[in-house]
This record gives sequence, structure tokens and C-alpha cells, in this order.
Amino acid sequence: MALKNYVLVCGGTGCESSKADEIFQNIKKEVEAHKLQDDVQVIKTGCFGFCEQGPIVKILPEESFYVQVVPEDAKEIVAEHIVKGREVKRLLYVGKDDKRKTDFNKHDIDFYQKQYRIVLRNCGVINPENIDEYIAREGYAALDKVLTSMKPEEVIEEIKKSGLRGRGGAGFPTWMKWDFTKKAEGDVKYIVCNADEGDPGAYMDRSTLEGDPHSVLEAMTIAGFTVGANQGFIYIRAEYPLAIHRLEIAIAQAKEYGLLGKNILGTGFDFDIELRLGAGAFVCGEETALLASIEGKRGMPKPRPPFPAVKGLWDKPTVINNVETYANIAVIILKGGDWFASIGTEKSKGTKVFALTGKVVNSGLIEVPMGITLREIVFDIGGGIKGGKKFKAAQSGGPSGGVIAADYLDTPIDYENLQKLGSIMGSGGLIVMDEDDCMVDVAKFYLDFTVDESCGKCAPCRVGGKQLYGLLDKITKGKGEMKDIDNMREISLAMQKASLCQLGGTAPNPVISTLKYFEDEYLEHINEGKCRAGKCKDLMKFEIITDKCVGCTVCARKCPVNAITGEKQKPHVIDQKTCIKCGVCFEACKFKAISRG
Repeated sequence: MALKNYVLVCGGTGCESSKADEIFQNIKKEVEAHKLQDDVQVIKTGCFGFCEQGPIVKILPEESFYVQVVPEDAKEIVAEHIVKGREVKRLLYVGKDDKRKTDFNKHDIDFYQKQYRIVLRNCGVINPENIDEYIAREGYAALDKVLTSMKPEEVIEEIKKSGLRGRGGAGFPTWMKWDFTKKAEGDVKYIVCNADEGDPGAYMDRSTLEGDPHSVLEAMTIAGFTVGANQGFIYIRAEYPLAIHRLEIAIAQAKEYGLLGKNILGTGFDFDIELRLGAGAFVCGEETALLASIEGKRGMPKPRPPFPAVKGLWDKPTVINNVETYANIAVIILKGGDWFASIGTEKSKGTKVFALTGKVVNSGLIEVPMGITLREIVFDIGGGIKGGKKFKAAQSGGPSGGVIAADYLDTPIDYENLQKLGSIMGSGGLIVMDEDDCMVDVAKFYLDFTVDESCGKCAPCRVGGKQLYGLLDKITKGKGEMKDIDNMREISLAMQKASLCQLGGTAPNPVISTLKYFEDEYLEHINEGKCRAGKCKDLMKFEIITDKCVGCTVCARKCPVNAITGEKQKPHVIDQKTCIKCGVCFEACKFKAISRG
């Protein structure tokens, strides 16, 4: 019997933290209270992507798209929309034209217009805890095709045609990695999924696993058949409990359906997958350190060669790809490598998932064709900069990446172009910065992160990182010297050339790129003792502009350390020795009578 309505509630981590589960439970209760459980299905899905507007509730078949829903809205949604057939107007998304948007499928919402969903095809669409819903959307059809009608060589050839490159870092061709492992000698081989996503602001892989875990399981099983492996491991950090929970459910369901384990689909092929939980060490995102951690050893990188494809887990040939790479495989098998290769640029095929965060109006999880410009991502999808402020830069590739300055907003985003700009694709974090961000402070933030996360095995990373951070800290405190810039460039070059792994080799990228595009800010800090963005507290000085001060006393009353004195209706004064440079007075003054410099 056909249902009257389907109610989809976002169940990603972001929305869950904003009481999405309570919304889900409340809607179910209201449906039952109206005795509509036979006519209405309430489903918790994965991430819709539009995180800025979450929690999100979507109702089919009307395609009503409700945003910023709270648990108390459940009663009205059911009473008005489900029972009476009237949309709850106040909850509908409001577009740039201030009109309420209802037609989600036709991309009437700006955020979705330039997106192309392959990896995220099922996120926000299916219940990730129900294998039947995945199967209904061609799930495991690719596995069936591979096991029953394709040879391993044909699978590799199809992936080669697609041009799929690893989505976790440098973009190594996926087919080549699989081919190396297939041809490597050894009776025992392994398939590993790198789900150790630790970049600040990144949540692409986590959201994919939360919203569509079977796509990764299916792809790993295909990889196992292709290279001759019977065991797979998913390495995921323990601080992603929702993704782990849904993976555990998915693995159990796949085994129950004969899609994982012994004699898959009656073909005689055996393949099993186990989870391995990481403790949150960023260095374990590096493949050799990750493999060491799976083996129960301390997560520390090894020199390469030999590469994991030839000598990896327990010294056996190992395919290791990240979540996003695997999530493309089933689609490529079903639609063909040529179809996938028709998307993107000449050398960077397909799509890329980004976690768009920072000073952008519409933050969220996006998937776009390779070759899209940064301007399109920030201004068309992201809705521009918050508060109407100026775009300054975007950090791509997390701590290992670099900044992209405003002059390069129209550069097509792909592996090669990002490398030319001094950045990397990385896993896909994209943090947008505006005029209020200090680029020296940004570089210092990332160096602080990489220094803390360094395993300490090699001196270039262990010592060089601390030296770089020390110089940046010195500059932000107004104690910098001109020779510090040359020293930073020298240390950065040494780290790039001599570090054991790419954590150390790419750690200087934020410094190198900010020096390249924003050297003037470094010079201001050193020569003028000035931070134009007002982020470096040691260089800040708040002063009252006598001509503008009306003596309203608001600043004095707001000051937490009583650094501001003066009589009513007379100009006030800030005691510089007492001032802690918190900026409360600057924000509180309605007359713009306080300068920050």
C-alpha cells in the first residue's frame, strides 16, 4: 500500500547535536497520536549537506524543505502539513530573493544548484541503517556485476578509464594502486579504508559513512575481488561514534544478506570487513602510520619504498584508499569509466566533496565537479561572505594545504591548479576567511596543530615545526625581525625536502603560501608593530577618539577590568596598562568612538 507521506529528518552529526533525534522522535509520536503510522513513514537519513540551515526536515511527495527545525515544531508539522495538507510557511527555506522555497528537486535552492552528487548520492535520501533502502537505489548491483560477469583485469580497466584519483591527498591514480597490489606476490592481501579524518573543519568522510555506509562496504568488497584479498579493515577514529554505529549495523546487515562474509552471492568469493578504532592521532592519516596502528603498534610512518601496495599491512600487499575514493567505485562500475571521465577536467575527473566552513554564509557539505572555480563555490553555493565583508582567502587541504588569495578566485579547482597555487586538494576541507582574519595568525594556528600532532620520529618535522611556530609566535607578539622571514623560508624548505612523511613535508605549506600572497602583513607586524585584522592581541591598542566620544559610559560599564574611566557626557580614557585587549569596548560603542590598531 502506498504511503501518504515520507518525512525525512537529517541524522548527521551536526543536526544530531542540534536535537535532530528529538525532532525525529517527536514527529513519530505526533504521527502515532493522529493514528497515521500506516500512512506516514518517518525516516532518519544522513546529512543533507546544508548544515548552516540544519536541522532539516524534508517531506515527500510535496518536496517541502523545512530548515532550522526545533523539537517543538514537530506538533505543527504533523498537524498542519501531514493532517491538513498545508505547508508550514515559517519553516520553509528563504532564498536570496526572500521567497520561500519548496521545490527541492528542481534545485530551487541556490546552495544545491551547482552541485553534482555522486559520492553523496544517497546522503539525505535513504535511511543509512536500512540495507533495503540502499539496495533499492542500485546498492550492491555493482558487486553483483563484478562477481558474476567481470574479471579483475576488467574492473581495473574500467577504473583506469574513469580517471579516478585518490581523494585523500595527492591524487594518486586509483587503478594503478589496485593494479600494483593485484600483481604483487603473496597469497594474503588486504583492503584498507582510511577513515581517519582529522583536518580542522573537515567532516566529508565522516558524513559519507553516517549517511551511506554500504557504498564503502560494497566498494571494498569489489576491491578485494579485484586484487585477490579476503579481508578488509576500516580505520576510523573513536571520536566518530555515529559513523561507527552505522558501520557496525551495515556490516551486520551485509553479512545477513550474504553480501559480506563467506561465499558472497553464491560465487565462492569470501570477503570480510572489520573496524579498527583510532585514538585521534593526526599522523595516523598517513598510510604507513595508519597500517602500523592497525597492527597494534604506535602510529608512526615508515620510509617508502616499499609502498603499501607491495608491502603493507603485516608486510602483505595492501590497497589503502579513503572513504570518498571508495564511494565512487560502485557508480563507476554501473555507469562506466567513460561516463565518470566526462565529468571534471582533463587530468582531474569526477567530483570532489568539500566541507565548506568559515566566514561563508552557507556552510555545509558540498559535492561539485572538478574544475569549478573557487568563486562559484564561495559566492554561488556558499552565498558569499557573512556580514557583507570582503573575501580574503580560503584554506584548502587543511593544515597540510595553503591559502588561495582573492586574486585566484576564478582559478578552476583541480589537483594541478591547487598545486600551482601552493596548496593541495587534500581530503577536502575548505575554510573561508574574510578581512578580519590575520594571515600570520592563521599560519600560526595550523603550525600549532601540526606541531602538536607530529609523531616526533624525524628531526625535520619535530624540530623544524617548533622553530617555525616559535618564529610565528614571535612575530604575532611584536618581537619579529626581518631575518625571521628568511629563516622561515629556509626551515620550510628543509622540512619539505627532509621530512619522513607528508605530515612534516606539507606542514610548512600554510607558512609558505601566506608569505607568498600576504607578505605585506608579515612586514606590518615586524616593521610597524601592527595587525590590520586586530587578531594579534599583543599588537592591539584600543584608544578612545576624543572628538567622537559622548561620554555615554557604556564602554566603562562593559569593561571587565575597569580600564576605562571618565565622567558622564565627557570623553573617556583607556588605561593601556590595565587593558587586556578583549575588544568588548570596541564592540559595545555605538558611536565608533574607539579605534583598534
